[in-house]
Amino acid sequence: MKVYVVNAFTKEKFGGNPAAVVPLEKWLSKELMQNIAAQHNLAETAFIIPRGNEFEIRWFTPTVEVDLCGHATLASAHVYFNHLNYKNDKMVFYSRSGSLHVSKLDGGKIMLDFPANAPTETTSVQAIEKGLQVKPLEVYTSTFDYMVLLENQQAIEDLNPDFKTLAQVPSRGVIATAKGNESDFVSRCFFPQSGIDEDPVTGSAHTVTVPYWAKKLGKSKLSAIQLSERKGYLDCEMAGDRVLMSGYAVTYLVGDILI
Repeated sequence: MKVYVVNAFTKEKFGGNPAAVVPLEKWLSKELMQNIAAQHNLAETAFIIPRGNEFEIRWFTPTVEVDLCGHATLASAHVYFNHLNYKNDKMVFYSRSGSLHVSKLDGGKIMLDFPANAPTETTSVQAIEKGLQVKPLEVYTSTFDYMVLLENQQAIEDLNPDFKTLAQVPSRGVIATAKGNESDFVSRCFFPQSGIDEDPVTGSAHTVTVPYWAKKLGKSKLSAIQLSERKGYLDCEMAGDRVLMSGYAVTYLVGDILI
């Protein structure tokens, strides 16, 4: 099997979020795909099979299969557009979260078209405050994650979570967000429950943050920076009940998996 490692939402060889992409002709066993993902030890490994002119996609962290992953979908599209001679400018991936539409834009950017996941305000969870070691201004819940609002970008940058405590939060993970200095908003994403203490760049989290900030700022087009050590940059747009996320990707590695 071929494997491609692609850094998503960046132009830098050592920036963004690395994902492994494994194109297949038919599904492997779930156990084997999980073992391969654990061996890669990246935030996500995407496995893809053809479905006529479209594709099915599944994503695995080092420990679990997940229902939605943005950066590994962008990385997968990058592989097909740049390495596997895919001729069209649009792709459709069928996933456990429905159909995901991807487009190649001028200048090398790739745009993801995902269902919006608008958050709902809720009461705080003790493990969030204890784990983040700050008291959020507001707390929200979404299909997969909690989202917390902090005072400003500096508060996001200063976070030093206790991941053992944060892992007790009953969700996929916790998104921390605030208004940005150089962008409309910033975020950091913590998923110790899924085997990823801090995810470098999280496309699926922006299906939560974009609806929130679009409403709060009164605008449909927004710029976003995920403030992990590797950093990620996204151009986002609310389009009805969909979130559009655009970014670059860079191939880091092409290799063979020997099973």
